[in-house]
Amino acid sequence: IVISFILAGKDTTSAALTWFFWLLSKNPRVEKEVLKEIMEKSESPVYDEVKEMVYIHASLCESMRLYPPVPMDTKEAADDDVLPDGTVVKKGTLVTYHVYAMGRMESIWGEDWAEFKPERWLEKLQTGKWNFVGRDSFTYPVFQAGPRICLGKEMAFMQMKRLVAGILRRFTVVPAMAKGVEPHYFAFLTSQMEGGFPVKILERVHSD
Repeated sequence: IVISFILAGKDTTSAALTWFFWLLSKNPRVEKEVLKEIMEKSESPVYDEVKEMVYIHASLCESMRLYPPVPMDTKEAADDDVLPDGTVVKKGTLVTYHVYAMGRMESIWGEDWAEFKPERWLEKLQTGKWNFVGRDSFTYPVFQAGPRICLGKEMAFMQMKRLVAGILRRFTVVPAMAKGVEPHYFAFLTSQMEGGFPVKILERVHSD
């Protein structure tokens, strides 16, 4: 299990954060909200503070909706079965589900599916604070679903939120691509950005 945590968590978390920082650079409104939440917490946030970073949590979910770390997965039917739509699946049949495509389906996410919109995961409370509203894991199978749901899901969110907070509190991540150039997505075992993600790391200047 420990080996699985280390191997499965490294490449997937890396893929998730690569696309997250790119999407954030294209959406300054979201970056402003993310930074606001970071600055409300201590410089080295403890466990409870990280758990309360609901806007960052929603932003990561939204990023992984568009660019899931594992773009597709395949299962083998252990026994004869029938899918909810009536499709008969015989024992030994390989069934592939396409997480990348599901995250971009208008029937699931609405007409604005192409927008990077963390608010689709949030509701505003009377106190003015955000409350995270998750989707069921069969609608959003980024971490798989059912009895085989990812063991490291909560740890992955904790790691990513701490890392995002640690970087953005001190630095601005600026894509170092030619103007108008969009990164090229390709699906391997993980959702990769062809050629990597060249960036400039600029020290953040805070206006008090």
